Amino acid sequence: MTTKTSELLAVAAPRTVAVVQRISDDQLDLPTPCPDYTVRELLGHLFTVVVNFQDLARRRDVDWSGKTDHLTDGWRDRFAAETERLVEAWSDPAALEGVSPGMGLPQETVGEMALIDLTVHGWDLARATGQRLEVDPAVLAAGHGFMDKMGDTGQQMGAFGAPVPTTPDATPLDRLLGRTGRQPGWTP
Repeated sequence: MTTKTSELLAVAAPRTVAVVQRISDDQLDLPTPCPDYTVRELLGHLFTVVVNFQDLARRRDVDWSGKTDHLTDGWRDRFAAETERLVEAWSDPAALEGVSPGMGLPQETVGEMALIDLTVHGWDLARATGQRLEVDPAVLAAGHGFMDKMGDTGQQMGAFGAPVPTTPDATPLDRLLGRTGRQPGWTP
């Protein structure tokens, strides 16, 4: 069985996994478009996101403290396996029903949060390490829909920076990045 959320995650996940798998050990201390994170720190955060959103799909409590060091032997393959589990967790239609006990938001919105994190942080990591992330138009549309609903709240809670203006001819990806507080043209 699949859901709209799991289908979008299934499109986005392999693209972010490919970026992660191409990150070399000598790139782990590079800066990222997220000013508070190096590549290593952002990978750790994204790993925590991928694992915790599996539990959120099942309405379990999660730990956001990020104390686990995910970048131990075999971390690239483990990240790939965890993203597969993320897609699987959101493929159950029950995952989208009701309100998240831990987040206080509709479960469907929580699933969209997983998608936006996977996509935007995938771009962050790609940009920081000299790679390119191609984002599917359906994923971009879902990301813009999420920002329409949750962008202001996310900014107030510190999940997103202040919106960055983009030009009228900006790509849908660049507009989404700007909405999440990123400079689409960021370079290290």
